[in-house]
Amino acid sequence: MTPEEEREFLRRRKARNWVVAGTLIFFVVLFYAITIVRIGGQT
Repeated sequence: MTPEEEREFLRRRKARNWVVAGTLIFFVVLFYAITIVRIGGQT
């Protein structure tokens, strides 16, 4: 693998990691919000 190919590979992997992290954070916030709404609606 040439240095240019390796840089491109690492750049793509880093971008994919950010997408995965963003998706996980989104779902955590979503479940938290759903939980708060459901608890708030029971009173």
